[in-house]
Amino acid sequence: MTSLEGKNLELNYPINWSYKVIGKSKENIIMCVEKVLSGREFKIKESKSHKSYISLDVELLVFNDDDRVTIFEMLKTEEHVNYVL
Repeated sequence: MTSLEGKNLELNYPINWSYKVIGKSKENIIMCVEKVLSGREFKIKESKSHKSYISLDVELLVFNDDDRVTIFEMLKTEEHVNYVL
């Protein structure tokens, strides 16, 4: 169970989860995603592009809350990733 603004969110794992990863270079974001998700299957597609940033959707199977949150934390600490949603 995950807390979301004081409300409980019930997730039934394993579940396909999508992260929006935002940065300045598509190639650098993909490199970071591949590093973090090494050995795992995932789908990646361009979500939005602007002259100063690019947004990619990354979808993969997560197995529990710890797995989901760990991936989020690892992505957001990558040098070429500005934001993760």
